[in-house]
Order: sequence, then structure tokens, then C-alpha cells
Amino acid sequence: MTAPPVKIAPSLLSADFVHLARDVAAVEAAGADWLHVDVMDGHFVPNLTIGPPVVKALKQVATIPLDVHIMITEPERYAADYVKAGADVLSCHIETQPGALELTRQAGARAGLAVNPETDIAPVRDMLDRVDMILVMSVHPGFGGQSFMPEVLPKIESLRAWGYQGDIQIDGGISPATVDDAAAAGANVFVAGSAVFGSEDWAATIATLRETAETRLGVSA
Repeated sequence: MTAPPVKIAPSLLSADFVHLARDVAAVEAAGADWLHVDVMDGHFVPNLTIGPPVVKALKQVATIPLDVHIMITEPERYAADYVKAGADVLSCHIETQPGALELTRQAGARAGLAVNPETDIAPVRDMLDRVDMILVMSVHPGFGGQSFMPEVLPKIESLRAWGYQGDIQIDGGISPATVDDAAAAGANVFVAGSAVFGSEDWAATIATLRETAETRLGVSA
């Protein structure tokens, strides 16, 4: 099985919200493939971030795909709104309303399915034909800067063992120190927030993440 191309998706949760347009342009110039946008409603996760108006504003300045992760209780209610605002990829959680997957596709975006660290991956096996990407959380969702949880990696290994050839994204604690293990398990899309935005050289960090993952997976961009 040929692994999909590696994609690096810096998380804007770690960007400077006062200067989002500046940081978007800078991280794109540094080599990002996607921009990861974390949406939190204060109910499904204990944090409150942004809504469709900010996604719409980001779409006006971004030149690469917006990868929007909606950590919200009612994704079926809002999925189409986020796609209309500019989400190119929209991931909802299996723990909420996976019916949002079809609504996302109908609205014209790629549909992702996110799985929390404590959630069994087995039910996802029967949903693989409904998704364009699986997002495996390697931290508990809600806040950036958490430590990587290697115990979730067998979920990725199971997905590949089941023959899933689509994108598998991993989000949480991804850095040059952890990306090798994540790629070895079979992930090919890597969300990195503080590891990128907190580094002195964003381009060098993104290049290291990419080169490490590509070497492990044996693929090229």
C-alpha cells in the first residue's frame, strides 16, 4: 500500500490572534501545506475559540487549504456554515454527531472524523467509506501545548491494517521529537501548534517535521 503524501498543518490556535493575517502569510511562506483551525464551543471541550466569521476572514487571506476541526456538541447544526465560511476539510467528532460527515460532503468539503484518546477505534471501521480523513487525537482536546500520548498510536496502526489508504491526521504534542513515532504508525498529516509557532525558525521546524515523516513513510511530497 502506498502511503499518502505528507502534509504539515500548523495549528493557528498557537498563532498570534492579534496578527492572524500576518502569521498566516508567514507560516504559508515557511512551507505549511494546510492551516489547522480549532473550533471549540465551551461544551464539548472546556474552551471557547472561534466561529464561522473568523474562518471566513481566514479564507480571505489564506492561499492553502483550511483544515477546520470542530470540537462542538452539535456539528450537524453548524457543519454547512463552516464549509460556507471556507473550510476545505471539516472534521467532526465520532463522540458527537457523525451524521455531520454527509452534511460536510454535501456542502462541498472533505469530511474528517476525529477520535478522542479514550475512544475505541473499532466503530470507525464501518465508517471508512464515509470519510476522507481520520483525525486521531494524541492529547485530550481543548487546549494547546499538551504532551503527546503515544498510547493512541495503535489506533493508527489498526486503520492502516484495515486497508484505509486515505489521510490519517494526528493532532496533539506533535513536534520534531514525536513525529517519527506518529509516522511509523501510519499517520501522514501532522498538526503542530506550539512546535511551529513557538520555534525560532518556523520554516526549519516545518522542514524537519516533513523530512522526518517522509523518511519514515518512504514517500515524497
